[in-house]
Amino acid sequence: MLASLLLQRLAPYKTHVLAIVLLQLVQIGATLLLPTFNAKIVDDGLVAGNSEVILRLGGWMLLLTVVQVLAALLAGYLGAIVAMKFGRGLRQDLFDKIHSLPDQDVTAFGPASLVVRTTNDVLQLQNIAVLVFSMLVAAPVMGIGGVILAVEQDAALSWIVFAIIPVLLIIMLLIVRKLVPLYREGQGLVDRINSVLREQILGTAVIRAFVRQPFEMRRFEAANDALTNNNLRSARIVAAMLPLVMIVVNLSSAGVVWLGGHRIIDGDMKLGALTAFIAYIMQILLAIMMAMYVLSTAPRASVSAERVTEVLNTESELAQPGNPAGWRTGGPERTGGLSFNNVSFAYPGAEAPVLEGISFEAAPGTTTAVIGSTGSGKSTIVSLVPRLLEATSGSISLDGQDIATVPLGALRSRLAVVPQETWLFRGTIAENLRLSLPSATDSQLWQALETAQAEDFVARLPQGLETTLSQSGAGLSGGQRQRLCIARALLRPASVYLFDDSFSALDTVTEARLRAALETELREATVIIVAQRVNTVVSADQILLIDQGRLVAKGTHEELLVSSETYREIVASQLETEEAA
Repeated sequence: MLASLLLQRLAPYKTHVLAIVLLQLVQIGATLLLPTFNAKIVDDGLVAGNSEVILRLGGWMLLLTVVQVLAALLAGYLGAIVAMKFGRGLRQDLFDKIHSLPDQDVTAFGPASLVVRTTNDVLQLQNIAVLVFSMLVAAPVMGIGGVILAVEQDAALSWIVFAIIPVLLIIMLLIVRKLVPLYREGQGLVDRINSVLREQILGTAVIRAFVRQPFEMRRFEAANDALTNNNLRSARIVAAMLPLVMIVVNLSSAGVVWLGGHRIIDGDMKLGALTAFIAYIMQILLAIMMAMYVLSTAPRASVSAERVTEVLNTESELAQPGNPAGWRTGGPERTGGLSFNNVSFAYPGAEAPVLEGISFEAAPGTTTAVIGSTGSGKSTIVSLVPRLLEATSGSISLDGQDIATVPLGALRSRLAVVPQETWLFRGTIAENLRLSLPSATDSQLWQALETAQAEDFVARLPQGLETTLSQSGAGLSGGQRQRLCIARALLRPASVYLFDDSFSALDTVTEARLRAALETELREATVIIVAQRVNTVVSADQILLIDQGRLVAKGTHEELLVSSETYREIVASQLETEEAA
């Protein structure tokens, strides 16, 4: 999988890759020729006392050295550029893929794992790409060339070369075999420690409130120790590689010097040939060591390739059809009528569906409220409309068009969503509001803030719209964050507005003013409101009562008080709570 991913991703840079290979061949060719020239200088220059040969061959060696250095530098430069572009493209594709996946797939992978795959795993692949360009291309050429030239210098000593190569290959294969499972386990442990750390940072307030710091410290320590032990085991194996190789290298060098010295004494070999033979032995061993280093790193990169490919090859259930005829045109077909027809939804592998057989219609100019107990599936209904989740059966229509046949961009451009989690990004208030309408003017921003009942507190801030918010709006109250998110949604000229429990942090007076403003502002749109409080839904044109994923009652507040025992119980329990307060 690693080789396949590298070949696929490096294909756009084949010109650069070819240039790198050619430069590596030039570099290795110069490296291999240097010992031969050195042997001639020793035999024909030093031993023979011929200074002219020394100067002439020394000049050629100097030229070869310059060529070798320049080729190595240029090859390294191009290799680094290609590797960085390879990493950038892979990260971008992963980012795009993650954003194209429905929420259930993102949940299945886990946010922590997706972060590691997009950063650490891509970095591992980027590193192996650099090593491939700098070492793996050079190693076989240097090794094979060294063997040929060593045999040419003295065939009788060449048996040493053919004896040590299998030994080194066996060492390499044993090390790689041990490393692969350790690296695979290690990447999973990186996911784990990232997940634990993310939970603890986001849940700091809860941990402190319940005095759970010692427990969380032990939980992090356990994850940290597991990763440390895994890294130590793999590091010990890698560390053992160099001593084993050096033992083989030193023994072979000693054998060459001892046997070669006897051949020189017997007159069967020249001194220069022995020096060249030793140099080629070292080059062969260097080539094998480079290959071993790359292959000892490859298992980690191979695991990363599996993890990255798993995300890239995930088939999104969100179909991306072509633009249907008439979808972008004006006219009554774009009024915002929403229809659920026997819609069900279940997470993959779940024992029971979250929603089952939901059917209702929401006409333009009306407000539909969804109410029910916690975990009944209310928010899932809202998530199905923009296809953040994909219905497992049934169909959802917008203006008579099945949303599964509409391009996601075209569909979502017709919707304005206030999610249950009031998420604000790092940046100014104006930048956060303009996420829904980048071209919005300041006057439009203030108008949206006024409708959302957020104008007063924003105006009191020292920098107003230019006040910088930290990530998630830390420093603002829950009600202030909700109102900013509502203002952000109101900026978008949409046909359907979806409010997923977006008034829960507001006091009753502010909520009443907000609902009154929304009735005026959104009087022509289709409005869907998910709520917990009866006060929020009492004036809705229709109320959907959801219980355990099923639509158990539908009607106005007055109608449900007559027809639904469950609804009467909800109203009674909330009235009792308010009276007790």
